[in-house]
Order: sequence, then structure tokens, then C-alpha cells
Amino acid sequence: MIAFVQAGVWLRAPTRHSGSRARFCSVTRLGTGLKRTRRFLLAKRTLLQLNGKAEDRGSASEAKSSDKEEAGVKEDATSSESASEQSIRQLLGMRGARRETNKWKIRLQLMKPVTWIPLVWGVVCGAAASGHYHWNEPSDILKLLLCMVLSGPLLTGFTQTINDWFDRDIDAVNEPYRPIPSGAISESEVVAQVWTLLASGLGLAYALDVWQGHAFPRVFAVAALGAFLAYIYSAPPLKLKKNGWFGNYALGASYICLPWWAGQSLFSDTPLDWRTIALTLVYSFAGLGIAVINDFKSIEGDKKLGLDSLPVVYGVEHAKWLSVGMIDLFQMLVAVYLASIGETAYAMTLGALILPQVYLQWKVFLPDPVQNDVKYQGAAQPFLVLGILVTALALGHHAQL
Repeated sequence: MIAFVQAGVWLRAPTRHSGSRARFCSVTRLGTGLKRTRRFLLAKRTLLQLNGKAEDRGSASEAKSSDKEEAGVKEDATSSESASEQSIRQLLGMRGARRETNKWKIRLQLMKPVTWIPLVWGVVCGAAASGHYHWNEPSDILKLLLCMVLSGPLLTGFTQTINDWFDRDIDAVNEPYRPIPSGAISESEVVAQVWTLLASGLGLAYALDVWQGHAFPRVFAVAALGAFLAYIYSAPPLKLKKNGWFGNYALGASYICLPWWAGQSLFSDTPLDWRTIALTLVYSFAGLGIAVINDFKSIEGDKKLGLDSLPVVYGVEHAKWLSVGMIDLFQMLVAVYLASIGETAYAMTLGALILPQVYLQWKVFLPDPVQNDVKYQGAAQPFLVLGILVTALALGHHAQL
């Protein structure tokens, strides 16, 4: 305390010499204190910066770790979803399927289950057109189910397997992951599958004729015709698929006429009449248009192998108009026929089902037929197959008048 008082007195009342020395010491001490304070502040700031960087690195590390975990979860989910999707595609025989080693899955892939649906539907349409199918009769339901198995898994499976066998060179270009070009199944195994499916299909067709008490084996005759058409469509020397018109019409007829004829022949009291045959043959031209749409994905391979598909012969621009023209025109002709026999309500319903197809053609298919072929078919075909059922119901109703 005395020191502080003395210092205060010294500063307040200095002498001449002692005052200058005191001021010098005082300034020196003040400068030293400022330097120390400055060094302390710099050290503190440096320490804070180092701590901040460490925290940033820690946060960044945590963020990266979190991002990696999230990415891992997403990758796992994506890979799981992708594997699931590919497995479904493989089982259905669709494009984009992964390779399989399980022989039963490979055999199923050769049979292309996704292609069974329209033929199974065609059998239902034929039964409806007969006018003698009883929708609530157990025996009729069982017969119908067996006829579906005949047209779908057995004969369509036969058709798809034999087509893949004769198309193995084309598939090696267009779809090299398919079972035969990839070597996933041997030649002897494919041949055995072809004969097994054919024999089972023809045997079931004959059994249905016997069960129904037909004097002439109508269902067997339709099945044999379908098997013959499948062979000449795929196999040389005729190989109908080499010609865009004949091949696609044969394909359209096999999807519309043959299952319809099988279903109607099974339940009808009489053999098929010429009107039904003519009408379904006309309807098959709409099926030709659908078949042309399937050719857009194979243009490059068809060119290399000399197949005259309509997109190859006429080019993409002309072929796309041909396909939609065939689809729409022949459905409209069928609607006009239904109106002409007095089935006006059915004719109007069929006309209403054509409209969304036309809309989807303009919005989806025509802008890019190569990329949007599958998308269009998935959206538009339900309306086409519903139209076939409407036509069948109209004929069944007319037969009962």
C-alpha cells in the first residue's frame, strides 16, 4: 500500500531528474506488459483456431461416416431391389433378367410366362362367345382352367421354347443373356422340353374332347393347328417370321384366334361357324399391329440376320404408323360388325375402349416407338384385351337370341 502511495506521489509530484527516469521506467514496463498481453492473446487465438479445426475435422469425419452409412443403406436397398426385380424378370421371361443357374428357373424363363396371359384370356373369350359356358358350374370352371393350362403354360410354353431355339443366333445379338445363347441350358435339355410340352398339350386337348363328349376332337384339332403354326413360324424352310407381314399376322392369330377357337370349341354345341372364324381372323390384324410393335426393339439384330420385319423394311417412321393403323382400324371394323347384328351396346363399349388406345399411341408410342414400346403395351393392351372380351360377350349374347 505504501509502495502504491509512494508511486502515486512520485508521479504526481516529480522532481526534474527523477521524473524523467520514472517516466522512462514506466513506459518500459508498460511496453513489456503490452508485449506479454499480445503474446498471450496470439497464443489464445492460435489455440482456439486449432481447437476449431479439430472440431471441424471431427464434424466432417462424422458427416462422412454418416454419409457412408446412408449410402451403404441405399446401396443395400438398391441392390436388394435390383436383385428382386431381376428375379421377377427372370421368372417371367422378360428383358433385363439376370443369369440363373437353377435349371427349373431357366426352363421357366424359356417358356416366358409373361406371354401366357393373352392366350389364357383368349380361352375365356372363346368360352364366353360359345353361349354355353356356365360361369357358376364347377365342372365348367375346371374345364376352363384346364383349357387355360393347355393354351398358356403348355402350348405357349412350347411355342416360346421352340422359337428361342431357332432364334438363338438372333438372340445372341439382341438378347445375349437369354438361356440358350448364354449357354445356361444344353441342346438336349431344350429338345426334351420342347417334346414334353408338345406331348402334354396335345394329350390334354384330347382329354378335354373326351370329357366333353365331342364326336370330333375339336380342341385337339385347334391345338395341333397351333403347334404346326408355331413350328412354321420359327423353323426353316418356311420360317414365317422372316417376312414381316406373314410372320406378324401368324403371331397375331396365335394370340387371338387360336385360344378363342379352343375355348369356344370346348363349350359350343356345334363346331365353329364361318362367322366366328372370319371375325377372329379380322381381329387378328389388330394383333398384327401389336406384333409389329414388338419388332422395334430388334431392328439392329434383324438387319444383321436378314429378317424383313416391318420396321426394317419400311423404316421406323412408316412402321409405327402401320402398326397403330392396324390396331385401330380393325378394332373399329369389329365394332361396326357388332352394331350391324344389333349388338349396339357392345359395339359402343368396344368403341369406347379404342379411344384410350389412340390417346396412348399419340402420347407415348408415336413420339419414340423404339424406347416406349414396352411402356405403351403395358398401358394400352389392357384396353385391347378388354375389347376382345366385349366382342366375345356380344357374340355369346347374340347366339342365345
